[in-house]
Amino acid sequence: MMKSMTFIQLLKINKFCRPALIRPFSDNNSDQPHPIKRTLKLLRNDMRKVKTFFTPFFEKRHEGVEKNVESSNRMDDKEFQTHCDVLIIGGEGVGSAAAYWLKKKARQGLNVVVIEKDFAHLNTRNCLTLPMGGLRQQFLLPENIEMALYGAEFMRNAKEELGVDIKFDPHGFLTLASAENAETLKTMSKIQNEFGAHTEILTPERLKVKFPWLNLEDVAIGCQGLEKHGWFDSANLLLGLRSKAMEYGAHFIQSELIDFKFQNQPDVVIEGESTTSTYNALQKAIVKMPNGEIRSIKFSICVLAAGTSSEKIAKLAKIGTSSGILQIPLPIIQRNNYAYMFNSDDINASGLGTPCVVDLNGLYFRRDGLTGNYITGFSTSTDTKNGLSENNFETKVLPSLMQRIKMLKKPKVIDAWEYSYEYNVFDENGIIGPHAYYNNLYIASGFSGLGLQQSPAVGRAISELIIDAQFRTIDLSRLAFDRIIVDRPIFEHAFM
Repeated sequence: MMKSMTFIQLLKINKFCRPALIRPFSDNNSDQPHPIKRTLKLLRNDMRKVKTFFTPFFEKRHEGVEKNVESSNRMDDKEFQTHCDVLIIGGEGVGSAAAYWLKKKARQGLNVVVIEKDFAHLNTRNCLTLPMGGLRQQFLLPENIEMALYGAEFMRNAKEELGVDIKFDPHGFLTLASAENAETLKTMSKIQNEFGAHTEILTPERLKVKFPWLNLEDVAIGCQGLEKHGWFDSANLLLGLRSKAMEYGAHFIQSELIDFKFQNQPDVVIEGESTTSTYNALQKAIVKMPNGEIRSIKFSICVLAAGTSSEKIAKLAKIGTSSGILQIPLPIIQRNNYAYMFNSDDINASGLGTPCVVDLNGLYFRRDGLTGNYITGFSTSTDTKNGLSENNFETKVLPSLMQRIKMLKKPKVIDAWEYSYEYNVFDENGIIGPHAYYNNLYIASGFSGLGLQQSPAVGRAISELIIDAQFRTIDLSRLAFDRIIVDRPIFEHAFM
């Protein structure tokens, strides 16, 4: 048998066996390239490497993401769990984070199952695979500031904790405000700094010095995040959370929840409900497998983290369709939004140090790499009728861009996409905590476009409620479903 060789021995063999890098050129050896041609070839290879390095990560990552998604979502029938301790409905950011935290804390102490209708949606172009992952702390509510701060800390250690590189670009956010909103922005910055989010108020004079390429005629004040503000690779964060949760023992099953089964518990009395009504607890989830087979999963606790499908699933649990507390619906709808990538060498911005700029009307734009590409769109949208087209860019986005950025030439749209996100129509903030009627149903939904950056904190909070029966790190009690019952909205005044 051939003995195995050490790495050093292989190096020695390679040293003597490999051909010389440069051979003398002669007319009798016509199969060898001319030294000048060989040099040009090497230079072309080097330039390709430089181009690859500076190409925005959005253009480079899809092939690897698709392979990771395909392999991580391949489930065998023998792994199907008919019973579990915690069933999580929704396998995107918040659901995967909840599974990650539950299994990290409890390991074999809890059997955690995550069901998702379509894991393969990561292979399509949506807000989870596109460069939309913004990280910022420019909020008014302390809860949102603290969740964002923790998200930044979690992402800083993502390489060590999750084993993935989320490619965080710490180039900050710059929020612009008119005279009407100037005092609000100052108040927000003060609260942010009190909670540890470092933001700085900039006068128009200072804005002109730092960002001479901006038109500031209608700007009264600006607020810039000094640290822990930027953007990240959304798909890598999601895949990291999911992969680590699976490594800890969580089961991810591709299936669609189509119904619930209930268990009558006459010994349970819900305060405020009619004394004649009996309590029916959630007991089983009825799911449809990709092959059309119908199965059931019996659970002790259910976490609703289904994003845009949350309201539909809540109705299956009779939330919003029954009487008493159950007549109050889960106020979450799906919103569509649009984003564009354009190219311009006419913007005199300061390279990679350019922050993501949030304009007065909600328009945002930021650089994507060093190749002259920019990403832009509006932070919120209620447009559900008009399809995505370049015309939307020219009629809605471009006028605001041309007004804000000193461009002489019209930029070229090189990519465009439509994406959707969950939106809480009650007060635009996430709903986190137990449902007021079901003692075994926890809600983690309605984050109105902030779900991915808040997912590490929300997942941890859900794990605390289930394992410790209380919030231990960030008190998110004000974001519970109860505020909807008593009609006490908690509005956020974020500019994006």
